[in-house]
Amino acid sequence: MRWLAGWAGSVPGTGAPAHEPGSDPLRTVRPIAARLLWPGPDPLWAVGDWRPDEIRLVTLRPGATAETATGFPDIPQDPDQPPAVPPSRRTSPTARLAVVGRCGASDAELRSGLAAARGGALRHLTAWPGSYTAALQLGTRTVLLTDLAGTLPVFHTPWCGGTAYATAALPLADLVGTGLDAAHLAARLACPEAPEAVGTTTPYLHVHRVPPAHSLSIRSGRAQTASYDAPAPSAGGPAQLAEAPAVRELTRSLLEAVRCRVRTPASPPPGGAPPRPRIGADLSGGTASTTLALLAAATPAAHQTGATAPRPDIPRPAEATPRSGAVKGSWARPQATAPAPAGLTAITFAEAPTAPLERARTLAGAVPRLHHTVVPATTHALPYADLADDPFTGPLTDEPGPALIEASAVRARLAAGGADHLTGYGARQALDGHPARLADLVRDHRRRDLLRPVAALARADTATEGPLTGALATPVSVFRAARRLARAPYAEALEDAAVRLIARRGPAAATSPGHASTTALTWCVPGPAARWLSDAALSGIAVRLRLAARRPAPSERPGERRARLALHRHAADYRTLVQATEQHGQRLHAPFLDNQVIRACRLVPDGLRVQPGARHTLLRAVLAGAGIADLPADWGAAPHTDRAATVRTGLRHAADGLTELFRAPLLAELGLIDLLAVQKDLAHAAAGTAPVPLDGLADLVSTELWLRRYTARQAGSCWTGMPIAARRALHPA
Repeated sequence: MRWLAGWAGSVPGTGAPAHEPGSDPLRTVRPIAARLLWPGPDPLWAVGDWRPDEIRLVTLRPGATAETATGFPDIPQDPDQPPAVPPSRRTSPTARLAVVGRCGASDAELRSGLAAARGGALRHLTAWPGSYTAALQLGTRTVLLTDLAGTLPVFHTPWCGGTAYATAALPLADLVGTGLDAAHLAARLACPEAPEAVGTTTPYLHVHRVPPAHSLSIRSGRAQTASYDAPAPSAGGPAQLAEAPAVRELTRSLLEAVRCRVRTPASPPPGGAPPRPRIGADLSGGTASTTLALLAAATPAAHQTGATAPRPDIPRPAEATPRSGAVKGSWARPQATAPAPAGLTAITFAEAPTAPLERARTLAGAVPRLHHTVVPATTHALPYADLADDPFTGPLTDEPGPALIEASAVRARLAAGGADHLTGYGARQALDGHPARLADLVRDHRRRDLLRPVAALARADTATEGPLTGALATPVSVFRAARRLARAPYAEALEDAAVRLIARRGPAAATSPGHASTTALTWCVPGPAARWLSDAALSGIAVRLRLAARRPAPSERPGERRARLALHRHAADYRTLVQATEQHGQRLHAPFLDNQVIRACRLVPDGLRVQPGARHTLLRAVLAGAGIADLPADWGAAPHTDRAATVRTGLRHAADGLTELFRAPLLAELGLIDLLAVQKDLAHAAAGTAPVPLDGLADLVSTELWLRRYTARQAGSCWTGMPIAARRALHPA
């Protein structure tokens, strides 16, 4: 796991351990195996296997030209040598900017960005291509910026009279010696997409999260958060473009997002690691991953050795370059015998030898730079496969998430991937219209745009729930639900959600963005795992919702807000997936979750994005704008794979492991679940004798799995220079 850490405003001589009187943590404590990015009383460290070109520093001193550096600075790393403290920390005039991650900005743009940030402008620091964290030190003020989606969060906690911060929550919990926050875990299971229930808490007591699209500002040791991306309030919602300019902006942003990864010079593999292809990409049959693979194949590789490249223009056909690899998985196909050569590698993992596999083969054969490799899917690549082995041996992620049950399959796919691997994660959440957006169209009196999406939602509900005679399967019921959401007051919606929690009237299945269901047409909906929580846990979450109902209503429209919160949840799951599957020296990229791409997606009119097949139409237009027009006739056809059947197969194979996991679960020890109800539904899910919400089961199992790995962690810390803390207890002291 890679992370940044530091503190600001801490006072020397405070917070000393009880058995070491007079000791100063500021002089001795620092992250283990960290590299110092800037010294002083408010230091910043980088921890993990960061590449040199992923660390870019800009320093601006009064009366001097801004200095830009790539890689780790030449600062003494002796842990026994404390950072030098200037004579007056309150009058330090030096300004610093650290951009950590994959950023496509030029050195000149970084320098001008730091100069503008000194005057208070922060939003433009988040407008460059790529996925990165920006940290600023402006005299005595320290500022960190989160991204729009939430894949790069920032956490903070009080420490030594000041504030310690990091891009991971677990190191801060180690630093202050705190325990688990059981109420937060209950809120994640009960209402995973409701900030009214989860708030800014984390699984660790006293460690708080900075919301996406917000900045953390620390001055004189006090931390404050503020939004840097709040749109100007308007009656018609955020500004949107017509279809043609919106597609042009989306094309430009995706091209820059892909090129800032492809044009990065290759880094040597870690010591002893076998060489792998430079660039990888999924070729799964989905339009999002295929779009990225084709854009990457049309981008010439980098020849320069610097860390930055000029901003990309409209692409031209690529020159002859070494063939790249594409990996595809199948339950029946044998593994390809020829390894992927150096260059671009596109990976596809098919769960059945159906049309997506053949489409991928046809497409890869038509693109000279793509080398197609099929990765066979075995039982070790099924969901819940890790439970068949020792569940405690997996990596400990920063937070729990349903991605933990998919980690085995993703690791199998990434093992054949490139050193930088492009994926289509987040495309559905960024581009598709959440069902709740129908309420926004009702508010705008755009009934003509409602006809096709309402009919599509009704058909999808019928296909999901079976032939129904009730109102759920009719377009009229969908329209009525959208109209109720458009007119429902925010406070009443939260009160209703609290009542539904207490009465255990949550949805029967998860409603992810793009999943057609009228249960998504509400301000706040209980999660599918809420049905297994204990009465005490549900009562606590209901109290949180009722307290939130007394606060002012958000300025956003209901559909816009639900879509944004669904994006945040998916980005958090993706972050957990990266931590659980990424191999040393490898990078997993999701360009659709970049700030620049998300802003471009916002410009697409709501009336267009809610139409059936809108994402496929938009991405086809993006490829046409990039000069890629020879697409298969069935482009955009949905893969004919039964995901639920695959999950049930994994449940059957992991039945013994699930039974053992929930024989004496830690969730029950914390008083969060009804153990008898959980054990009963697990038996039904493994045997297939009764319908069980699979998404809720994934949330529940992954949380228990994360708790087991957390408590099995050996006593220790992410920090050196401090006493080894006592073994953490599940119950807060």
